[in-house]
Amino acid sequence: MQEAERPGTGGKPDAGSQAVAPFEIHRPLQQTEPFVFNSPHSGRIYPDSFLSLSRLDRVAIRRSEDHFVDELFASVVQLGAPMLAAQFPRAWLDVNREPYELDPRMFDGPLPPFANIGSMRVAGGLGTIPRLVAENMDIYRGRLSVEEGLSRIEQVYRPYHANLRRIIAQTHVQFGKAILIDCHSMPANVRVAGGSRRPDIIIGDRYGASAAHDLSRAAVSFLSGLGYHVVRNKPYAGGFITEHYGRPGRGLHALQIEINRGLYVDEASLEKTAGFDLLKADLWEFASQMMAYVREGFSEDRLAAE
Repeated sequence: MQEAERPGTGGKPDAGSQAVAPFEIHRPLQQTEPFVFNSPHSGRIYPDSFLSLSRLDRVAIRRSEDHFVDELFASVVQLGAPMLAAQFPRAWLDVNREPYELDPRMFDGPLPPFANIGSMRVAGGLGTIPRLVAENMDIYRGRLSVEEGLSRIEQVYRPYHANLRRIIAQTHVQFGKAILIDCHSMPANVRVAGGSRRPDIIIGDRYGASAAHDLSRAAVSFLSGLGYHVVRNKPYAGGFITEHYGRPGRGLHALQIEINRGLYVDEASLEKTAGFDLLKADLWEFASQMMAYVREGFSEDRLAAE
């Protein structure tokens, strides 16, 4: 059994003329595990008001979406862990960035002085308000108003992170530790430098800075045992969320998981393939194994001594 919270919309985004909650919190009736799952890029509600500003069609604009990742991990709620899932699309707002990583070329006026306009992610077109979707496709026909950009941050970004912080804090208080699993997907053509085989799954822990090594090793081991080719940190070590919330010395651990879309989705049609159900079942098994490992074998006392 589970319940879903739908925080207020703040007026955006909208599906046609009907406002919808920008994100949902799926909770078990009783949280029994020190895990929190987060799906920040799987939102697939594209407001008409947003599409009218874009030069892309309804399929092309979805290229940077983490397709169906929230559905792949939905069963973790039945295992006793909460999950936060975006409904707004990543192309509209990326909450896996600092709050004000903004590209001044996108806006019709000066940005506030505290905006981070010089980050590598901004330079690559992938700031908090993205300029591009995958394959270097420009999103917008023209410039956005500064007010529009800042309103997305104030009305959606900040509430999203406020809820994520609250869920993690509640988990930490209840269990003495909190383990965030930040759930993503990656294009099927991603390769690791120097490797000939495409990874199925990448586990990111910011090279040990965001989670205990034992947790990362356990995640790699369990997924490998299920038959997947798993690598660690390359080319994805974790984004802002993993970096920001992972404090292993304080019992706050954050792992990023990137899943190869070729395992479960047709990247041309963006439809699920026959592999979806098998992958979903395997991720349920992976989550079960991680939870059992933390209950039975993971010791933060050893971490503190390292």
